[in-house]
Amino acid sequence: MIMRWATAALTLAVIALFIFDTTTARHHHHHRSGNGHKPSSDISLWIDQQQIKMFSGVEMEIYVISEGIVLSYLLDPEFENKLPIIPSEVSYVNFTWKSGVKKYYYNFYRLKSFDESILKTPSITIKTQGRVPKRAKEFSVLLPCTGNNSGVAQFGIGLMIETRKGKPLNGTPLHLSLRKECNLREPNPGPCPDGYLGPPHCKKALCYPNCMNGGNCTAPGVCSCPPGFQGPYCEGGTQIYTNFFK
Repeated sequence: MIMRWATAALTLAVIALFIFDTTTARHHHHHRSGNGHKPSSDISLWIDQQQIKMFSGVEMEIYVISEGIVLSYLLDPEFENKLPIIPSEVSYVNFTWKSGVKKYYYNFYRLKSFDESILKTPSITIKTQGRVPKRAKEFSVLLPCTGNNSGVAQFGIGLMIETRKGKPLNGTPLHLSLRKECNLREPNPGPCPDGYLGPPHCKKALCYPNCMNGGNCTAPGVCSCPPGFQGPYCEGGTQIYTNFFK
């Protein structure tokens, strides 16, 4: 109980820091525009309210980049130590981004698990390289536990963002080293083949992580997705793929 309270308190403290930095970045950008003119829309990257509520119970957005500015907390050498561990029930993180009126190109050059006996290599629901979409689009970072061991695994994400002339956005590349908790998958009860539940008929397939967004586990490790969703766990909307470069 004490550990859960401490984690919740730490999460809220980090969120408070996010709010302060986001407000500061937006104020600074508006001040630069001068003469009361509305600033031109620039690149932004954030985690939406629904995802943050799942982490902490607080409805708000957390910005990584706001109007072309990488927020200062990401550049703090102690930032990673201040973050709570991503809980075992959270198997993906949704991000939203847009380039605005300018053209930017991205490269997720690093997606790595430092303990693959606990956490598989992270993946994303978009190509690892490409152009940041002009209008707001969502993508997911998938964090699949192996289910073979319990523990906390460290993983790394590296992201470079450049202008169309090849100039890196100030504050990038971003190097993040985060931690994810995983639990041992419960063994299959009963005399059924591996990957199925029973008795009496052993026809219920098992998917780990569970299928998302109303998807059905139709075979061991295979999710059948409803219209509008796709991906290994039905985690991505089709609009992520079909409209990404529009």
